Amino acid sequence: MADTGRPEIHTVGAGPWTVRVHPRAVAVVVGLAVVAVALGAVALTLGDFPLPLSRVLATLAGSGSRVDRFVVLDLRAPRVALALVVGASLGVAGAVFQSLARNSLASPDLLGFTTGAATGALIAIVVFGAGAGGTAVGAVVGTLATALVALALLGGATGGYRLVLVGIGLNAILVAVDNYLILRSDLTVATAAQTWLVGSLTGGDRTTVAVVGTGLAVLLVPALGISRRLDLLAMGDEAAGSVGVPVASTRAVALGVGVVLVGIATAAVGPIAFVALAAPQLARRLTGTTGPGLVAAAVLGGLLLLAGDVLGQRLAAPAQFPAGTMTAAIGGLYLVWLLAREWRAGR
Repeated sequence: MADTGRPEIHTVGAGPWTVRVHPRAVAVVVGLAVVAVALGAVALTLGDFPLPLSRVLATLAGSGSRVDRFVVLDLRAPRVALALVVGASLGVAGAVFQSLARNSLASPDLLGFTTGAATGALIAIVVFGAGAGGTAVGAVVGTLATALVALALLGGATGGYRLVLVGIGLNAILVAVDNYLILRSDLTVATAAQTWLVGSLTGGDRTTVAVVGTGLAVLLVPALGISRRLDLLAMGDEAAGSVGVPVASTRAVALGVGVVLVGIATAAVGPIAFVALAAPQLARRLTGTTGPGLVAAAVLGGLLLLAGDVLGQRLAAPAQFPAGTMTAAIGGLYLVWLLAREWRAGR
């Protein structure tokens, strides 16, 4: 039989419990997860108090001195876990938005959704004096408001350049609002807000990890539930509707999942650039699939953010660059390459 170039697919289960399995995608996800675990173990050895890997592993196994347990379990492990769950949340959100818009440029950061989340969180902090819960709500509301404005401006057109131009405009407006909010706040709040706005994993604790991780686990269920529908939407709304896809409800669920994931992730660590853009695309290239590839995007998103954080810690040690700065620097180069490819393709 001739090779069609399509990824091999196996069907597991029966009746309503049938699941489509891509062996290559499974292998890629497992491989990426192994790399993420290995990089996480390395990250646990880094810092102002370096530890050999043997002592880190001993501490994780339940032994180790009191100092080692404090450094590994209380300081570094939450930071590593936070990088993984925030990166995974952004990866899933990016995959959902790109599938929804049928455009590889449709990521939360380029559309201004991430900046909108930051603006909503800043309003909650500066204007209302909100705590962690109120900040998360503000971030979600800010993301939703920005999404509605972006959709209205796009008017259903999701072509590459129009998408980028709308995102640039919204980002510029929201950054101006952020700067105004910082200027009108007191010095302590302004300093903390400015640090948070660059996207930093410093200060992450177990509670934050639990909140983001729970949000990811809960929202991944409906995201996986509509994954096949999102794949069919790539044919166009009319074609998808003709094969039984409830287009309106699928779009509503996808938008809700993406908005809340971006809001929760941004509230936890601040705006992180380009993970949501790059993770889904790289995941599709590695797995050879054309659909959303949510699990692969999640694992790769976590790996990218963790790698950015480790690089930021080691690049100018003992000084540290925030993870958001590293992802923005690397992601900017990726975006230039992507735009050049889109231009050559005539899109």
